[in-house]
Amino acid sequence: MIARNSARLAALAALPAILTFAAAAPSLADDHIESHQIDLKPLNDSGATGTVWLSLEGQEMTVKVEAEGLVPGQPHAQHLHGSTDGHDFQCPDESADKDGDGIINNTEATVHYGDINISLTTDGDTSADKSGLAVDRMPKADAEGKLSYERTIPVSQDVVDQIKDLHVVQHGIDPNGNKQYDFEGAGKSELDPKLPQEATAPANCGIVEGAAIGSVPVGGVETGTQAAAESTLGTPSVVAMGGGLALIGVAGVLTAARQRNARLRKAVAGRSEGSGA
Repeated sequence: MIARNSARLAALAALPAILTFAAAAPSLADDHIESHQIDLKPLNDSGATGTVWLSLEGQEMTVKVEAEGLVPGQPHAQHLHGSTDGHDFQCPDESADKDGDGIINNTEATVHYGDINISLTTDGDTSADKSGLAVDRMPKADAEGKLSYERTIPVSQDVVDQIKDLHVVQHGIDPNGNKQYDFEGAGKSELDPKLPQEATAPANCGIVEGAAIGSVPVGGVETGTQAAAESTLGTPSVVAMGGGLALIGVAGVLTAARQRNARLRKAVAGRSEGSGA
């Protein structure tokens, strides 16, 4: 009887802590930040590659870009292209060069990756009409052609809902290899004759992959195991696993109690038979 009561008390004592954990676990999902990674791949033989992280929390989007192979010392217009009405755009390939001049200009590429949705400027306005060609507010590549960018901006609910249909494009190429934008390399831009084609032609493009990957890295590309572990805590799979562990914990305690009771009954029965009772 004492053993039986002890087992019941042990199960009851463990239950509040387990249920508390199970009840707290769903709150982790409420704080979940939807994040996506984009791999930028070269266009126009630019050699420009990179990685973009988009992190959405409510109607705020944090954009972090790490790119290389860009025109050194030059500003690079960059945008979120695509549609928020469900239209499926993609990054262009070589077949997009319809006039056969060897360069996919922005007009030719827009057929594939869609119009500008958000201008990823360093400060101020981010709209397509006011800042699409705001070269003076676009990030510059360093002397080695590397570019780092990070900014948090407000976005519409349409962008939040359709983020997987959008993609990032960086512009600015150097076909004649003189490390500057000039009219000799590819002539005038079809978007603005005051700008060289080199300044507006796409250098790379990347599609939002869609899978959540945790929060945007802070302080560099490498996030480290601690950051990865912290970001993983908010995922639905881990929340579900937490609830499962709670149930397993309760079942384990009760199973152990039943096993102890069975052993006790068997021992008592053995003693009764031995005493001839």
